Amino acid sequence: MAAPSGEEILRLMRTIDDRIVHELNTTVPTVSFAGKIDASQTCRQLYDSLRGAHVSREKAIKNCISQTSTNVNRFQEERKKQPDSLVVMKQLRKEQTKLKLLQSELNVEEVVNDRSWKVFHERCRLHYKPPKEQ
Repeated sequence: MAAPSGEEILRLMRTIDDRIVHELNTTVPTVSFAGKIDASQTCRQLYDSLRGAHVSREKAIKNCISQTSTNVNRFQEERKKQPDSLVVMKQLRKEQTKLKLLQSELNVEEVVNDRSWKVFHERCRLHYKPPKEQ
């Protein structure tokens, strides 16, 4: 069985963000049911989960960008030594494309995170106030 691709890993890592509305609907009570569930504890746990997921994804993407940048630099050096090598040129282009895709993933990550935090604040603002670090 082949190892999962980077895109597949990111998709799995974004599960919490994809399911945040469902999570909030099933765990944070409406005003009429507020006395039956500790919404502040639920919101705090969800905040911690979201924060952890966002930090780990950003770290993973930036690590991939760093490794790919190193590969691009290596292939650029190799290209200077072998300017006529089609193999080196092909590898360089492949790594450059990969680098651009990874950099665009940081923008996607920002959109995903903003959406999740907006939904979180809409539902949890009365129950939990996160620390100022965000």
